[in-house]
Amino acid sequence: MTSAPAPRGAAARALAGFGDVLMRHQALIRRVQWIVVGFYLLLVAVPAFLPLPESHAHIWNNLTLFAQFAFWGVWWPFVLLSMVLVGRVWCGVFCPEGALTELASEHGRGGSLPHWLSWKGWPFLAFVLTTIYGQMVSVYQYAAPALLVLGGSTVAAMIVGYLWGRSKRVWCRYLCPVSGVFGLLSKLAPIHFKVDERAWHAHNQSGAPTPKLNCAPLVPVKIMKGASACHMCGRCSGFKDSVALSIRAPGSEIVHVAGKTPRPWETALIVFGLMGVAVGAFHWSASPWYVALKQLAAEKLVDVGAVWMLQPLAPWWLLTNYPDQNDTMSLLDGAMLLAYVAGTAAVMGGFLLACLGLAARAIGPAKTSARLHHFAQCLIPVAACGVFLGLSALTVTLLKQEGVRLAFVPQIRAFLLAGAGLWAVGLAWRVSGLYAAAPRRLVAMVPMLAAIGAGVGAWIMLFWIW
Repeated sequence: MTSAPAPRGAAARALAGFGDVLMRHQALIRRVQWIVVGFYLLLVAVPAFLPLPESHAHIWNNLTLFAQFAFWGVWWPFVLLSMVLVGRVWCGVFCPEGALTELASEHGRGGSLPHWLSWKGWPFLAFVLTTIYGQMVSVYQYAAPALLVLGGSTVAAMIVGYLWGRSKRVWCRYLCPVSGVFGLLSKLAPIHFKVDERAWHAHNQSGAPTPKLNCAPLVPVKIMKGASACHMCGRCSGFKDSVALSIRAPGSEIVHVAGKTPRPWETALIVFGLMGVAVGAFHWSASPWYVALKQLAAEKLVDVGAVWMLQPLAPWWLLTNYPDQNDTMSLLDGAMLLAYVAGTAAVMGGFLLACLGLAARAIGPAKTSARLHHFAQCLIPVAACGVFLGLSALTVTLLKQEGVRLAFVPQIRAFLLAGAGLWAVGLAWRVSGLYAAAPRRLVAMVPMLAAIGAGVGAWIMLFWIW
């Protein structure tokens, strides 16, 4: 495989050269993936079979606590951050689940994909279900639920790989619970593999030999316009002298690519998933509204004699049930958690959707639906920042338990939220400029500012008001 024509500029040439390095060292990448697989198994599987940590245990002398901190406190928050910085490099170079499902597909049945598998709503549904279930069983706090959720996902990925696809990551493409989130966040990344369609066509016309290309995540490379589905593995670098790792303006994919093909399920994932369900999942344990509603419901249940609803009757794999740790959830707790998260998603998502609709309508009566979905993409910086801050809150909590005082955390949170909000405003302004001149553009920005403010305000409420 030859390299793509050298881009202009030393930095651009170096970046394209690094893409070629990835292409030439796929065997090394495989070895790295297997190292990550081993580390993943250590963090996820082993602690589930160990006793719960004693009160005097620490991160540095207890494997369970170390795994909790490494996996939930460092691994996941910074995997999300990496999507914004370098796209889905995690997926293509490091992800253990991706490596395992691809291996299973290489030695599997290689069946044709059933129609139901490619339903576009799976990433949204999988994210919502795993987020809610994770809260019900306290996946961040206990090793057994982590093994159940994450290990179950990995086993499912291997089964899917074995049944369908030939050396492909079918699971990653269609069913992975975080694939949709990763795809959204990678649209913000300043690097991507750029496809030069003219060079592609010229190569075809030249009659030059073309080596075989295996795009594991099933991306149609020839027409690839952004980084959302690309796993950044480098296998296509230099393909037909037309693919090169390139730099771009952060968020340019949202402005110039996302609006060409409306994606309703991505809108649902942004407004009802990341800015609705995820907010409710991180909010409920600190929310005074949740406490007040639960107390009111408990009083009503006592009045009607349904005291059994106040007891921790469900097993740990349905609801948190660790009496030795004084950590249990009653059936009422579970019901209220579901109601709170669902209510948060409905209120936040409904408000955001209304704002997006008003912004789209302010531009003009034509193509309102398509513009709504395009405006929804502008909320990705706020959605991404919120989920990162929610996950990193556990990092801060774990460090505080070890006596590490992080006085600068509020300032960093404020800086990130302000930056994400301004980024979203800038994207909305640029998107609105594609469709209308100044008067209508300014009108459309009013509901967009309300939507962005609501997204930022949800996290201000959690970190500074409650």
